[in-house]
Amino acid sequence: MRIAVLHGPNLNLLGERRPEKYGTTTLAEITTDVDQTAARWGATAVHYQSNHEGALVDWVHAHRDAVDAIVINPAGLTPVAYSLLDAIRDTDRPFAVVHISQWHALDGKERNDIFAPSAAVYLAGAGWHGYALAVEALVFKVQNRVAAEASGNVAAGW
Repeated sequence: MRIAVLHGPNLNLLGERRPEKYGTTTLAEITTDVDQTAARWGATAVHYQSNHEGALVDWVHAHRDAVDAIVINPAGLTPVAYSLLDAIRDTDRPFAVVHISQWHALDGKERNDIFAPSAAVYLAGAGWHGYALAVEALVFKVQNRVAAEASGNVAAGW
């Protein structure tokens, strides 16, 4: 099983950017943790980060048939990236949304997450560990779906 792990704008600066809010763990350290978590579950993670929505869309298009599930932290694109959301939904793969902080209470403002209604898994406020939790949850969902399909007992959706 292959799981894409996508990181949106500014996440390349994790560990440096606003450590009081996002912590001191770097994107490289998160990548290592996700790879180890995926391996424990018999999966492989492929990672991509961009500060540009179009680059993320292009990556999803290019890899849509090569992954079984997607973890995404859309970061600042969360309320506006309809083209990215469409690209992810068009893969027909389950996806997890991860926000390191509590997105809905960010800066004391109510925030809209356009990805939330379509996500099979949603994690906000678990810190960087949310990525590993999302990988575990998606592996579980995909394995259960495969088993259900084999038995002819499949429910719609993820």
